[in-house]
Amino acid sequence: MSTRILVTLPLAAVLAFPAFAQTQSSQDQSNQPAASQSTTTETATGKQPLQPPSREGFWGRMNPFARKNYVKRQTEPIRDRINELDDLTAANSKAIKDTDARAQAGIKMASDKANEADQHAIDAGNKANQAQQSAQQASNRIQTVETVVSNIDQYKASNQTEIRFRPGQTVLSKNAKDALDDMANGVKGQKGYIIEVQGFSSGHGQTAIANSQKMAESVLRYMVLNHDIPLYRIYLVGMGNAPAAGEEQDAHAKHMSGGRVEISLMKNDLEQLSSNSAPAATPDQQQQPK
Repeated sequence: MSTRILVTLPLAAVLAFPAFAQTQSSQDQSNQPAASQSTTTETATGKQPLQPPSREGFWGRMNPFARKNYVKRQTEPIRDRINELDDLTAANSKAIKDTDARAQAGIKMASDKANEADQHAIDAGNKANQAQQSAQQASNRIQTVETVVSNIDQYKASNQTEIRFRPGQTVLSKNAKDALDDMANGVKGQKGYIIEVQGFSSGHGQTAIANSQKMAESVLRYMVLNHDIPLYRIYLVGMGNAPAAGEEQDAHAKHMSGGRVEISLMKNDLEQLSSNSAPAATPDQQQQPK
């Protein structure tokens, strides 16, 4: 019995000694002065940095007989700080990504605004050029109109035809009709013209005037009925035996036999004004598919 007691006592002392050392280490850690903690700086997490223990048990920094709870108490602060650091890193990464996204959005918006401003400037330049061209065209047309208006009553002979009649005849021959057809076809669709018809006849007095009037009326009737020439564009006069311009009275009376009709096509500048006032095709109209 005594032998068992002698063996048991040393074994119990060996087992109790590590527990005593571990308890002593915990008490030393809890009794560290607060002044050392107050002098440390705060970290990014807002907490003070971990302070390494000045003494870690009887065994030093390596305790071969450390228990599970002791190890857990020593590692929990480190694990908590690691988790806080991970959360802080994730928050910083998110903030950086948000800032970068806002910066990229701002850059894109500024670029879009700059492109839009450039497009507006180009459109304004095109409109200014079009306005300048329109103003130039209007100025040219005004000058043309002023010129035409100033010469509106100035008719110039562009074509003349003479038709001969036998004595006592007022009916148009085939050659006379062909000559009138050529003149009438040349004025279809035109503006600013008149047709002057002058009849001349041999004889004297009212008889010559009446005959010349009838020959001129036959020309007028043919052009109105066969070519739809407006009546207001034809000016008719029976000249009798009066000489034409540039002829002498005696020579005319001597050589005059039968009758004749002089047809003169007179034009002013209205036709030119009509052609110049036609609107020019715009670039959009020119590009339209036919």
